[in-house]
Amino acid sequence: MVKVTGQFGDQTITFETGRLAKQADGSVLVTCGNNMVLVTAVSSRKESNMGFFPLTVEYQEKFYATGKIPGGYFKREGRPTELAILNARLMDRPIRPMFPEGYNYETQVVATVMSSDGLFPVDVLSSLGASAALHISDIPFNGPTCSVRLGRIEGQLVVNPTPKQLETSDMDFVVAGTKVGLLMVEGESQFVSEGDMLEALKFAHKSMSSMFQAIDELREKTGAKVKRTFNVMAIEDGLRNEMESFLKPKIAAALKIRTKAERYEAMDTAKDAAEEKFYAGLEGEALAVRQKELSKTFEDLKYRCARDMILDEKIRIDGRDTKTVRPIACEVAMLPRAHGSGLFTRGETQVLGTVTLGTSSDEQMIDALHGNVTKRFMLHYNFPPYSVGEVGRMGGQSRREIGHGYLAERSLAAIIPDVEKFPYAIRIVSEVLESNGSSSMGTVCSGMLAMLDAGVPVKGNVAGIAMGLIKEGDKVAVLTDILGDEDHLGDMDFKVAGTKDGITALQMDIKIDSVSFDIMQTALTQAKDGRIHILGEMEKVMRTARGDVSEFAPRIEVIQVKPEKVREVIGSGGKTIKEIIAKTGAKIDIEDDGTIKVASTDPEKRKLAIELIKGICEGPKIGEVYTGTVKKIVDFGAFVEVMPNNEGLLHISEIAHDRIRSVTDVLKEGDKVDVKVLDIDRAGRIKLSRKVLLEKQQH
Repeated sequence: MVKVTGQFGDQTITFETGRLAKQADGSVLVTCGNNMVLVTAVSSRKESNMGFFPLTVEYQEKFYATGKIPGGYFKREGRPTELAILNARLMDRPIRPMFPEGYNYETQVVATVMSSDGLFPVDVLSSLGASAALHISDIPFNGPTCSVRLGRIEGQLVVNPTPKQLETSDMDFVVAGTKVGLLMVEGESQFVSEGDMLEALKFAHKSMSSMFQAIDELREKTGAKVKRTFNVMAIEDGLRNEMESFLKPKIAAALKIRTKAERYEAMDTAKDAAEEKFYAGLEGEALAVRQKELSKTFEDLKYRCARDMILDEKIRIDGRDTKTVRPIACEVAMLPRAHGSGLFTRGETQVLGTVTLGTSSDEQMIDALHGNVTKRFMLHYNFPPYSVGEVGRMGGQSRREIGHGYLAERSLAAIIPDVEKFPYAIRIVSEVLESNGSSSMGTVCSGMLAMLDAGVPVKGNVAGIAMGLIKEGDKVAVLTDILGDEDHLGDMDFKVAGTKDGITALQMDIKIDSVSFDIMQTALTQAKDGRIHILGEMEKVMRTARGDVSEFAPRIEVIQVKPEKVREVIGSGGKTIKEIIAKTGAKIDIEDDGTIKVASTDPEKRKLAIELIKGICEGPKIGEVYTGTVKKIVDFGAFVEVMPNNEGLLHISEIAHDRIRSVTDVLKEGDKVDVKVLDIDRAGRIKLSRKVLLEKQQH
């Protein structure tokens, strides 16, 4: 067993190997205080036929880690939660670019949270463990990498803040990097400036140095295994030159076609022609080898031609320069019954956003590792295959969809109004109708328009933009508003969302070993210019929220009662509140502190529900007339419920002006009867009269 420690901020991190999961290619137990995560890495020794690097990363939380039994019928951990999937992506994205090109062997990294006290971010421990497990193994990996969570509290940057600290932090980022630069950024902030953001990222990278040393020390102490060798496809020079000579002019011409569909058709035509020429006379194994050779040559040529065109000719695939945003079109109020809708089109990317408003009972309840949590604001992102002109499976959300939706949700979270000002649950649904680059940022823009249309009093208007990077040696081009092909062929996908005042969310992934802070500064500055341009186009259509919510949305009115009256409003077994809901059809949410939210699309029913609740809390008043229900008949009169939980005695002598022999001659249980409160004694007993109202009618 080998164990090393390193200091991460004011926390001690321990890396241990050789005790658990010894049959894995790499296995590391990462510990900080009472937090323990086991991370394993295994890679097949048989090359995959998939044509790409088949890496899977799994993150699993065990409820025993916090001494809990899972909820649900089966009482065991089920499929990964959205949070687990997002944490798996945070592990995956920094390590993926660190595998050597051409390594196409199926590889799996698994992180298991075995103990957690909720004070240290276990997603950071998992990412550190993934780097360490790969680094000490014989799996080819150009590490180590390191991840850190970053907060800023009262202007002070904090490494790996606790959940309590994050409550007052104006930024929450996970930053990953190598010894020479950044690899990944993911997180949200409260209108942080570009300058402050750059300084925060520099601080995060500087804090990683001790972790690099610890992981390197672990590798040395375990014997520094020699990384396994692997086969890289080699194409005979003469054949490669012949294929490149045939394909290059066709690919170069296709790349200058500005419309995506026509460009792809020209690419397909070029490849078909090459297949006809270079597959002639081949069959069996020889044909299979030639197919791989042509496919690799075609993709390499497309990669080089597109990049050279941008770096040398300063022309992008669709003819733009590096800083121009594609044409933008915006619409609102497209869907008559949705509470709010916004259609955002940027070039060949089109996203429809919808808003639905609900009450607190519509908030999402999550069975999390450290207890149940609720979400008042939700954003769900859908990416159907038709959006890219393809046929595909429809069903549950992919990891990509969950990740894109969460980024858009984070981008808009900073401008959601406080519950005291706007007591609604808010759900945004993004329908990607067309996609050619950054549908997640299109989701931010369409969701923003939909909220304005829904009358949500947001704290500011947000737009998002995706930036790209092409880097060859000293030649660098930072691209504004990238296309799908520029994402695929480029070196960076850098998404920035925010208002005119600052950044609300940021996500960066790169495909090279790192990116410098000079490039980051250029990208942030260029992104701000693009973001402000997009905001200007959006605000031409709608700048401020509508003055009122949709007629189809529930109107919520908040009233405050004394906390001790809450039990009376609810009633025994919920009887009283159920009766009010049944009578009015309103949705009623009650808090222990006496806050009551009454929601209904019908203002009269909402008003009635509020009157009934206030009546219960205030109680009947002497001299007031009520329409009550006869609950029980006795020899000397009837007990009438004038309000929920408030019954009074209607004495037989007060039923009618004339003398009656039996109460049942006039009343029966269940009858509605108008009565006046004559008196309420010190014990709270209510004396009622019917005849005084009849006397008034006779006069």
